[in-house]
Amino acid sequence: MPDKSEPKRQNKKYIIVRLGKYLLQYKWLLILALILTGSSNILALVGPRLSGYAIDAIEFGKGKVIFEKVFYYVALMIIFYILSSILSYILSLVMIAISRKVVFKMREDVFDKLVELPVGFFDVNQTGDIISKISYDIDTINTSLSTDLIQICASIITVVGAFVMMLTISPILVLVLVIMIPLSIFCTKYMTKRTRPLFRKRSVKLGELNGFVEEMLSGQKTIRAYNQEETILEKFNVKNEEAVNAYYNAEYYGSIVGPMINFINNLSLTFISVFGAILYLLAKLTLGNISSFVLYSRKFSGPINETANIMSELQSAFAAAERVFKLMDELPEIRDCEDAKELFDVYGDVELKSVKFGYSQDKIIIHNLDLKVESGNLIAIVGPTGAGKTTLINLLMRFYDVNDGNIYVDNNEIIEITRKSLRRAYAMVLQDTWLFSGTIFENIAYGKENATMEEVVAVAKAAKIHSYIKRLPDGYNTILSEDGTNISKGQKQLLTIARAMLLDSKMLILDEATSNVDTRTEIQIQDAMRTLMKDKTCFVIAHRLSTIRNADQILVVKDGNIIEQGNHEQLMKEKGFYSQLYYSQFD
Repeated sequence: MPDKSEPKRQNKKYIIVRLGKYLLQYKWLLILALILTGSSNILALVGPRLSGYAIDAIEFGKGKVIFEKVFYYVALMIIFYILSSILSYILSLVMIAISRKVVFKMREDVFDKLVELPVGFFDVNQTGDIISKISYDIDTINTSLSTDLIQICASIITVVGAFVMMLTISPILVLVLVIMIPLSIFCTKYMTKRTRPLFRKRSVKLGELNGFVEEMLSGQKTIRAYNQEETILEKFNVKNEEAVNAYYNAEYYGSIVGPMINFINNLSLTFISVFGAILYLLAKLTLGNISSFVLYSRKFSGPINETANIMSELQSAFAAAERVFKLMDELPEIRDCEDAKELFDVYGDVELKSVKFGYSQDKIIIHNLDLKVESGNLIAIVGPTGAGKTTLINLLMRFYDVNDGNIYVDNNEIIEITRKSLRRAYAMVLQDTWLFSGTIFENIAYGKENATMEEVVAVAKAAKIHSYIKRLPDGYNTILSEDGTNISKGQKQLLTIARAMLLDSKMLILDEATSNVDTRTEIQIQDAMRTLMKDKTCFVIAHRLSTIRNADQILVVKDGNIIEQGNHEQLMKEKGFYSQLYYSQFD
C-alpha cells in the first residue's frame, strides 16, 4: 500500500540529522578528517606556550638573554607549525573527497526520487526550479561541507584547547574572558534566528528566477513572433529584482554577525590586557605568561569570530538543504498493491465503467464516463479544448488514478496490475516530442532492447522519415543535439512515431502525434500505421478530423462526457456536434 504519511517537518535539527546520515556513509574518511583536525590544531596550540617560554628566557638588563633556550623554543615552534600546516593540507584533501562523495550521492538520490515521483508533481512544479535544486542548492551544500564543516570542527577543538591552556596559565584572567562569552552566544543566536528565513527566501527566489528563465528560453520563437520582448524583459526585471533583493537582504543581515562578534572579542582582549598588566605588577604573572595568555585568547576568540562570519554561509546551506530534502521527502507515485499482477499476452480489450476524475476534488473533469473498446479497433477521440481528451489518456496509462469507477484491460482492473507492465502494453506518441542527445538509431530504438538496424529502417520507412535520414552525412549514426534542436519539429515528430512503431505493444496512443507534419504525410503515416499495427488497439486524439475518417469508432467528448459515438459516416448523418466540428474546419 502507498505511504500516505506527510513529509517530515523541515527544521534545523532534521536537516542536520539528514546531512549527518550522508556523512556517516563515509565514516572512515570522516574519522580520519577528525583525527587530522585534532592533530593539526593541537600542534598549533602548542606554539603560544612555547613563545611564552622563549620570552621568559629574556631577562631585564644587557646580555641577560639565554639564547640556547630562545632558539630551542623557536625551533620547536617552527617544527610544530610546519607539521600543523602539512596535516591541514592533507585534511583539506580528505574533506574535498568527502564532500565530492556526499554531493554525488545526494544528486543521485534526488534524481532517483524524481524518477519515482508521480506525473502530477511535474505538472505543478517548474522545470527550472527543480534544476535549481539539483544544481545550485546541492552546490551550496557542497561548499559548506568542504569548508565550513571542517572549520567548525577545528574551531571547537581550538576553543576547548585554548581554554584549557588559559586555565593552566591564569584562572583569574579566564574569568574576565568568560564574562564576554554569553554576550557572543546571545548575539549569534539572535542574528541566526533573523537571517535563516532570509536565506530560505533567497533560495526560493533564485529557483523562481531559474524557472522563469528556462521557460522563456524554450519559447524564444513564440516571444519574437508576437513581439513580446519588452514584456518579457519587464517580467524578468521584476523576477531579477526580487532575487537580487532577497540575496542582498540575506547577505546584509548575515554579514552583521561577524563584525559584531569581532567587536566583543576585541573588547574582551582589552579587559584581558588591563587585568594582565595589573597581575604582572603584582608579580602574579610573568611577561611570558601574559604573552601566551593573550595569544590563547586570540586563539579562543578567533574561531568564534570565524564561526560567526560563516553563519551566513551556513544559513544559506541550511536553506538549500531544506529545499533539497523537501524534494526528497515528496510522496512517491502510489505503489502497486501487494497482490498486483503482471500483464502478459495482452489482447487489447479496454473498458471504462462509470469513471469519474478531477485533478482536484472541487474541479471534476470527467463525469461517469463509460467506454468499451474491442481489440484491434482504432478509436479516435475528438472534442473542444478542455473536454478531457488528454485526461482520458492519462487515466489509461495510470499517470493519474480515477476518483471513482473502474478501468479494465483484458478484463483486468488496472489498479490490480503493475504500472510497469500496464505501460509496457502501450506505445505512446505525444504532441510534445522528446529526443535525447544520441544517434538517430539510438533514439528510434530507445524503447526496444537489442533492436536491429533492419527493424529500425523498416519503421523509419513506414514513418516516411527514412529518405531524410539517408540524405544526412552519417545516416542513422547522425548525432542529434539535446532534444533534437538540429532538426525540424516535423522530423522530430516522425522519429518519435517510428520509435512507437518499433515497440512490440498491443495498444497505441497518439496524442496529437501528427500535429507537426503536413496533411499529406499525416495521411500516409495513418495508412502505414494501419498496416503495421494490424490487430492492435489504437487511441488517437486529433484536431484534424479529416485524418480520422477511417477510424473504427469516433468518440466525441465534451465537458468530460461522451456525447456522440460512432464511425465518421454515422456521426455525419446525425448532424450533431461532431458534424459541426468537422465542417468548422472548412468554413
